[in-house]
Amino acid sequence: MHATSQTDAPQIRPNWRLIVVGGHTRSIGKTQLVCDVIRAFPEQNWVAGKITQYGHGVCARNGENCDCAPDEHSYAISWEKSSETGTDSSRFLAAGAKRSFWLRTKQGYLAEGLPLLRQALSELLHNHSVATETNPELPTLIVESNSLLQFVQPSLYFAVLDATRDDFKDSARAVLDRADALVLHSTLPAQGASPTAPPWLKLPSQLTQQIPSVRQLQGEALPRPLQVLVRRALEAPADVKV
Repeated sequence: MHATSQTDAPQIRPNWRLIVVGGHTRSIGKTQLVCDVIRAFPEQNWVAGKITQYGHGVCARNGENCDCAPDEHSYAISWEKSSETGTDSSRFLAAGAKRSFWLRTKQGYLAEGLPLLRQALSELLHNHSVATETNPELPTLIVESNSLLQFVQPSLYFAVLDATRDDFKDSARAVLDRADALVLHSTLPAQGASPTAPPWLKLPSQLTQQIPSVRQLQGEALPRPLQVLVRRALEAPADVKV
């Protein structure tokens, strides 16, 4: 991947359809869910991305030091060039996204990194690099992130939960009540938590009653209830400013 350079391209801020996929910790199937959504709607002009925040010299990607956090900057964005590298952004391309990006920022610096994302999207539209003859409309954004919800109200937000994992990010906890669906990648019952589930999964009854819970087994295609929610978001007017 190659970092996006600063250019004089016009700063276009159109209205987008934006789907956000978050979750309470790493490695619980968020990236896979993004790929499942893309595969379920191959006719869409998808631009997919992942936002990670790093600290203490360790990037959130796989919990390994990947040298993406040099001291001389607080944020960077890259466009993925290959669908075969095995990175999360590469998996988005393999699933059918037209373009895929990775935005990484130091912890607490996402606000400073967002202008870089806006510029990259503006350049993308300016160059018409995602338009096709069969679908000339504005692309649909799908982003793996929790922290992005601090700055936007997306068209749709899925929160992935896994009862086998104890960790719960503060960024996920703060926005859980904004989810349009809880996607359960565990044995958590549709209503409430199992007796052996970690304490954080004993979610408030009001939350579980108001937000639909949808199970998705490993390797299963996007469940029908989630397909319905995605279709509604795609058919609604684009009204999100990134």
